[in-house]
Amino acid sequence: MTEIKVPELGESITEGTISQWLKEVGDYVEQGDFIAELETDKVNAEIPVETSGVIKEFKREPGDTVEIGEVIAIIDESGTSGGDTSAPKEEKGEEPKKEEAPKEEKQPETQVAEEETSTNRPLASPAARKLAREKGISLDSITPTDPTGKIRRQDVDAHSQKPKQAEAPKQSKPQASSSDSEAGKPVEREKMSRRRQTIAKRLVEVQQTSAMLTTFNEVDMTAVMDLRKRRKDAFLDKNGVKLGFMSFFTKAVVGALKEFPLLNAEIQGDELLIKKFYDIGIAVSTDTGLVVPVLRDADRLGFAGIEKGIGELGKKARDNKLQLGDMQGGTFTITNGGVFGSLWSTPILNAPQVGILGMHKIQMRPVAIDNERFENRPMMYLALSYDHRIVDGKEAVSFLVKVKDLIEDPEQLLLEG
Repeated sequence: MTEIKVPELGESITEGTISQWLKEVGDYVEQGDFIAELETDKVNAEIPVETSGVIKEFKREPGDTVEIGEVIAIIDESGTSGGDTSAPKEEKGEEPKKEEAPKEEKQPETQVAEEETSTNRPLASPAARKLAREKGISLDSITPTDPTGKIRRQDVDAHSQKPKQAEAPKQSKPQASSSDSEAGKPVEREKMSRRRQTIAKRLVEVQQTSAMLTTFNEVDMTAVMDLRKRRKDAFLDKNGVKLGFMSFFTKAVVGALKEFPLLNAEIQGDELLIKKFYDIGIAVSTDTGLVVPVLRDADRLGFAGIEKGIGELGKKARDNKLQLGDMQGGTFTITNGGVFGSLWSTPILNAPQVGILGMHKIQMRPVAIDNERFENRPMMYLALSYDHRIVDGKEAVSFLVKVKDLIEDPEQLLLEG
């Protein structure tokens, strides 16, 4: 028998959640086949098997939190592809063993069904439910230690040591459920994904640990749009990629960071780490949440290199193919809410960075050309959120004005390198 363990995924990743099993018990797998999908704080990863054989047992269930190195499945390497039928036979031989579990769980199935009628049914492992029934403890009175909110066997054990505290949570249960039941409206409960939990936690941490402020400006996109219109076909033919707005803004941000380096820094204790490289994070929205892959050495890339790099990172993000290294070490972030129609927003810092630029929707607005003339111009609001602990208002405003000047006169971007 061979144990399948959760592999090392990166220094900062210590655990994950089994998103789904890609195989079933009794399936024959070849070495290198993927057996499960693991969701972590930063990336989704598929777990391969290191030996061929028949899957005998899954140790954990989808939704369970597992640690690096933990055994999650057992494989019988003596099984062969031609012996797929032998796997079910072995299972048959063990059927009496398997029947025991359903028998025990069959009796409380009616209770489980009754619990499911409640919109507040607690999330718990089968072992935890069984132990709670044996001890006569209501699952609603137990506080889970698992970050996903799932009650484990050890939570039930710990709760049984505190009989006095069992009453208080019971009193809070009617209050929690009454808000739903009294409303008499249909609701749907959905467990937050590990990535969404991490996003929520980190965004709150940023607001609690930084002195975040946002300054705004607007930029006339006429020159950039005219340049794109003239050059887009030749650019596509030569480079095989479209000329978008992101390359202009990435270039402009790099130029502004060189002039205002504190926005390319981070705080480490009582010191400032001012970075002399420009790894720009590009926020990408996916079905599972917002991720920020990093475009490395953006100052060394031309317009084509930036567009290709952003395109590749965006595709990897949407296909859940990002690696941990794709999202580490960014020095500054750009986010474009304009693609969804946002006209104005205050982006939240991507810690430990101290600056993030928010782009928004391009909208035609009347602009005063001089004292007598107005013209309709394609205008975009820009927002710069920054950490006031190390960046003063004057520097932040000047940074944003620099970005505005470079976009309104894009030929300068060639001079900025």
